[in-house]
Amino acid sequence: MGGMSVLTRDEAQTRARLLSVRHYAIDLDLTRGEEVFGSTTVVRFTVAEEGADTFVELRPVVLREAVLDGRGLAVPEGVPEGRLALRGLAAGEHELRVVADMPYSRVGEGMHRFSDPVDGRTYLYTQCCMDDAPLVFACFDQPDLKAVFEVAVTAPEGWTVLGNGTAARTADPGAGAPAGTEPGTGPGAGAERWVCAATPPISTYLVAVAAGPYHSVRTEHAGLPFGLHVRRSLAEYLDRDAEELFDLTRRCFDRYHEIFDEPYPFDSYDQAFVPEFNSGAMENPGLVTFRDEFVYRSAVTDTERQTRGMVIAHEMAHMWFGDLVTLRWWDDIWLNESFAEYMGYQTLAESTRFGDTWTDFAVARKGWGYDADQRGSTHAVAPDADAVPDTDAARLNFDGISYAKGAGALRQLVAWLGEKAFLAGINEHFARHRFGNATLADFIDSLARASVDRDVHAWAERWLRTTGVDTLVPVVAEESGRWSLGVRHVGGRPHRLAVGLYDQAPADGRRLVLRERLESDVPAGADAADGCGVGAGVGGGAAGGVVPLHVADGPRPDLVLLNDGDLTYAKVRLDAVSWATVRESLSGLPDALSRAVVWNAARDMVRDAELAPGEYLETVRRHLPSESDDAVVQGVLAFARTQVADRCLAGAERTAALDVLTETCRELLAGSVDGSAPGVRLTAVRVFVDSATSPEELLAWRAAGAVPGGPVLDPELLWRVLHRLSVLGAVGEAEIAAALAADPSATGQEGAARCRAALPEAAAKAAAWEALFGESDTLSNYLFTAVARGFWQPEQRELLAGYAARYFDAAVEVAARRGPAIGEAAGRWAFPVSLADEEVLRRGVECLESGRPTAALRRQLADQLDDVRRALVVRARA
Repeated sequence: MGGMSVLTRDEAQTRARLLSVRHYAIDLDLTRGEEVFGSTTVVRFTVAEEGADTFVELRPVVLREAVLDGRGLAVPEGVPEGRLALRGLAAGEHELRVVADMPYSRVGEGMHRFSDPVDGRTYLYTQCCMDDAPLVFACFDQPDLKAVFEVAVTAPEGWTVLGNGTAARTADPGAGAPAGTEPGTGPGAGAERWVCAATPPISTYLVAVAAGPYHSVRTEHAGLPFGLHVRRSLAEYLDRDAEELFDLTRRCFDRYHEIFDEPYPFDSYDQAFVPEFNSGAMENPGLVTFRDEFVYRSAVTDTERQTRGMVIAHEMAHMWFGDLVTLRWWDDIWLNESFAEYMGYQTLAESTRFGDTWTDFAVARKGWGYDADQRGSTHAVAPDADAVPDTDAARLNFDGISYAKGAGALRQLVAWLGEKAFLAGINEHFARHRFGNATLADFIDSLARASVDRDVHAWAERWLRTTGVDTLVPVVAEESGRWSLGVRHVGGRPHRLAVGLYDQAPADGRRLVLRERLESDVPAGADAADGCGVGAGVGGGAAGGVVPLHVADGPRPDLVLLNDGDLTYAKVRLDAVSWATVRESLSGLPDALSRAVVWNAARDMVRDAELAPGEYLETVRRHLPSESDDAVVQGVLAFARTQVADRCLAGAERTAALDVLTETCRELLAGSVDGSAPGVRLTAVRVFVDSATSPEELLAWRAAGAVPGGPVLDPELLWRVLHRLSVLGAVGEAEIAAALAADPSATGQEGAARCRAALPEAAAKAAAWEALFGESDTLSNYLFTAVARGFWQPEQRELLAGYAARYFDAAVEVAARRGPAIGEAAGRWAFPVSLADEEVLRRGVECLESGRPTAALRRQLADQLDDVRRALVVRARA
């Protein structure tokens, strides 16, 4: 297979000026064995200039034939750089036919092949985003060369084939191989032919096929076929949730038709839950692919079901944002992802039983954006085109900025602009660019025409073209029976926000009562007035760089909460009186979203070394046992366990932190034994297991098969308990092998791999290291991640010390051999977080400065090292 050359923006612009692509006919033969599949592509295109040179992308194992306008082209060996040159093209219409053997993937890129360990059945699916379509078919692979696609598939008998258009088995299943296929390489006995209906014009990265003996559940809605699909070993779990999934799908579909003028633009809506999927989901038109962990084998919380619902709504939004109207170049990823993220949360809240989605966004998702925006790798939501010069650079921007920050910015835009104008702008955008491509400028122009009284262009410059997180600090003063509120604004964006004023209830100081909620506009930092005093009315100025917001008679509130309701994207701080109130009464705030805003403020103060980790944990210990919202419990415990304990603390301080968390969970369990809060209880069980510092209780649970008072230890909890016992050295290979024999599923394989890597034994660590970084390269993407997540354990620092020095060279080599998916996993999951110190930081900086890491690895390493620097500062000040 030829190497890959990244596509530059300049090359894409040149090719877009030269070519109009009309139609692809793709014929795939999936009966060639376990290593390759056949791919025949016929593409019709028009050239604008006489004598033009261009290229088509293709990354085959073997290129068998290339024919341009009936004339055979010289077939290069290996297709250097993944490009087949087309030289001296005449102006006018052309037809290119390419026949090749293509590689199956084990890392989720191109055509992924998975063998289910439960029953040996094989499943295939494609992932073409963002530049992996040439691993499946020959194409002009850039988003602004849209075309109609007709796909045919030859598959083993008994398989189901799915595509962007409705797929049907042909009347002649023995139709055989496409013309030009060499003898001995065509379909095997018992093959069947499937033909997918032609698509409207779509981009190459959105082409999708799934094939295998999938279990399917089908229905019809609004005159369209809807389907759910999963491998057969998960059939019972899909059947159990099928009505919930269809209900969410129907409700979101109907809501989008209420708010969008443009109807759903494709002929069907299939949702396939596929194995070893790298992303959460992919918005292929008519065939959305999801990671099959969303088909639950074990108990989950309602928050997790809500997250699944949000992903369904998110991917459906892409049918309009991204599929109907597509970015012109990858600098506008936000036009896809920020909108789908925002619409996913908003539409789920408006149309389903999950009415409190923004609490989960605030406490769990938004921190992803805040953290990314404070690293050296941050970028604007809508970066300048020059900042995304090629597809390697673009791949790195599928991150917390493009998703969480972008969605937060859009939520602020709706608060500032009004929903009516926002939707009017969206609908004009769809009408102007349907089945075409668009840019930031196109979208802002549509919004501006829909809201003539707002300067949307200026807003976009402030919000979408800048980096970093604004910080809003309350300034409260009291004098002569009056009090005043101002905001010190560090940053350059205007904010429309609410300010909650709360008092402790006279009869119960742990309960907070809303006195008043103010709606305020805070101007951009550069425009802020110079202070706020009791003697200055709202709008007046004094000294100090403070924006005056409010003056009132009487005593000040006990708690002043900026951004109450979480309508803007900014870090907020609490004044000293408010923080003292929070320490006493946080759990007494009446609204879960308000509590999430406070927890986020505390989270940010820990990360900024303004609040000691121990004080944060004391606040968790005091207030979380009274929390009824599982999203809040889940988000707070996740930060406390993975960030505070594992990154901000070490040694005895970390052990003490884990003890605080287990005691907090114990109280949560005691408070939920009556079954009133099953989600909170399940979350508490999970974090208790992950935080246990001694094995006795976990061993007792494992022997009993249940937690006292419930829940039973289902497969997810059994593997979680076994992993923690492996870390603590309380079990060994015999127990892991027995567990795998009892649960030989793909999830069981991953659980066993993680447990084996976690054993505190030199031989286990050596075997895990070889599996990760040895040149056999046999681990799939999911097994690689499982081993990596088991390997580094803070409890095993002495055993692991020698591996930290070897990590950077090993990661560079495996990323170069195995490509972006494994490179990203090596940086994200195999990084020695548990050993992070000044020496790891020094080695990491040297590695980056050497220029050796691939783009995917380099970004992960840079982000990890930024987080190490931050953690070391927090430790030093703790």
